[in-house]
Formats: sequence, structure tokens, C-alpha cells
Amino acid sequence: MLTVSLDSIKLLAPHGLYPQEHILGNSFEVDVDVNLPDAQPWPFADYTLIQQTVTKIFNKEGQLLESFVYNIHSALKELFPVSITVRVAVRKLNPPMPGVVGYAQVCYEK
Repeated sequence: MLTVSLDSIKLLAPHGLYPQEHILGNSFEVDVDVNLPDAQPWPFADYTLIQQTVTKIFNKEGQLLESFVYNIHSALKELFPVSITVRVAVRKLNPPMPGVVGYAQVCYEK
């Protein structure tokens, strides 16, 4: 199996449940792994298309990390139909909550 990955795609977007998040915005990171079957010649997944897909989804309005993970995953599965699995992890860096938390993360792989 061949895996094409992009890690720590950095985004700033006004997404979140709280009103101040829509004003101040949040920093996000996204990791993507696209697993492809072994074949000759090997199929490939264009890194640029992966990054463009993630950015396109984040440019749409939304609140929940789960929605972004699902929408990115669905778009990538459609873009790379030969993929065996696609894994998407979305992290909100420094989420607005009491205490010190590095990030909140939601992952989906199928």
C-alpha cells in the first residue's frame, strides 16, 4: 500500500461554537493520509489537490470540527476514488477553555 500524506496544513479561520471565535478566529492544523493500492504504475494523489481541498472546505462556514473532518474526508474520497482509506485529523490549536490545552482534535479514517 502507498500512503500519500500532508501534515500540519495550517489555517486561520473564524470557526467555533462561541461568538468570540467568529470574531477573533482560531488556528487550525489538518493532517491527511491517503492510502492507495499497490499497482504498476502506482497511482498517486497530488499533494496540491489535497491542500486545495482542505482550504476549500475551511473557507466554508462551519462550527464543529466533526463537520470539517467529515466534509474533507468525503471530498478526498470523491477526488481519489481508488483510495483504500483516507484519514483526516483536524486540530483546533489553543481552544478557548479554562486551563492550558495544546489542541482539540477530531480524526476520521475510513
